[in-house]
Amino acid sequence: MGRRVDPNAWDESDVRVRPNKRGSRPRTKQRPKHEDARIAMVTTVDRGRYTVFLDGQDAPVTAMRARELRRNPIATGDRVAVVGDLSGRPGTLARIVRIEERTTVLRRSADDSDAVERVVVANADILVIMVAAANPEPRTGFIDRALVACYDAGIHPLLLITKTDLKDPADLIRHYEDLDLEVMTSGASAFEQQTGDTDLDASLVERVAERLRGHTAAFVGPSGVGKSTLLNALTGADRATGHVNAVTGRGRHTSSSALAVPLPDAAGNPVPHTWVVDTPGIRSFGLGWVEPDRVVEAFDDLSGALADCQPGCTHLRDDGDCGLDPWVRAGKAGAAGAHRLESLRRLLANRAGAAEPGSESSEAPQES
Repeated sequence: MGRRVDPNAWDESDVRVRPNKRGSRPRTKQRPKHEDARIAMVTTVDRGRYTVFLDGQDAPVTAMRARELRRNPIATGDRVAVVGDLSGRPGTLARIVRIEERTTVLRRSADDSDAVERVVVANADILVIMVAAANPEPRTGFIDRALVACYDAGIHPLLLITKTDLKDPADLIRHYEDLDLEVMTSGASAFEQQTGDTDLDASLVERVAERLRGHTAAFVGPSGVGKSTLLNALTGADRATGHVNAVTGRGRHTSSSALAVPLPDAAGNPVPHTWVVDTPGIRSFGLGWVEPDRVVEAFDDLSGALADCQPGCTHLRDDGDCGLDPWVRAGKAGAAGAHRLESLRRLLANRAGAAEPGSESSEAPQES
């Protein structure tokens, strides 16, 4: 028989503690304040690596996100605090330890039934909505969606119509004439030579550069309308450009990630506080996170009718409770009011998942 052990003879010195592989330092929620961190702007995001530009420094710095920020998405345009090696030398890596408060967030969802928002760009104050007068054909549904996103984000919209040498944009401009919408046009086709050379309107480049001075401006639009071409002309960057498919009438995606580039002056020096952001060609602009009334409010020519709608109105049809139809019939939405209301209701129907056959998808087919 084994020796009996008196249980009362045990004390704490007999307890064996198994070593902790992670160490024995007590956990704490206190984090370093990083008072020596410097502020930078994120200019592009690529597979967990962030290219940032420090205030007052021309060389880009590559950075990674600190562990405590792993659940916080970082987007092009974000202002962040960085520490570590900030020299920008090849092979060096800094660390993002804080995301500064955003002034604006341009968002979209994959489609209207998806409430998960995707950040397109942060801290932009101008959104240049680029469409072509032809090749590819303009889609007012896409423009309307971009305007709704602008209204939701508090960003000033600017409609830029390219390739007006191919088609008169008067009908498109007339569609928005009752809105307080800034419009610019370009009289030269951006993709008219088979060699890939481009012929941008030089006066357009000058006008856009002057308009964007002192701002952070994002460019959105379908592929093939000349976003990257114009950005190259404005900044001297070398973004790939492409042609429009002759069969589908759609542009080929040439930009795969959002890129912010400083706008240079005539001497090649960066204009202070001025950035242009080229975004990937967007064919759908889902608005799954925007409430219906917010969508209507983005239609300036129709939003005044909301006061006449009954509580809980979906604005989808003329059922006696919706104030939109009397508003349009009275001419308060202008000459294009009926078409604008039709566009609004197609958008709302898609968002509600009630789109009828032949109605506009999130890809926004062309409207006359």
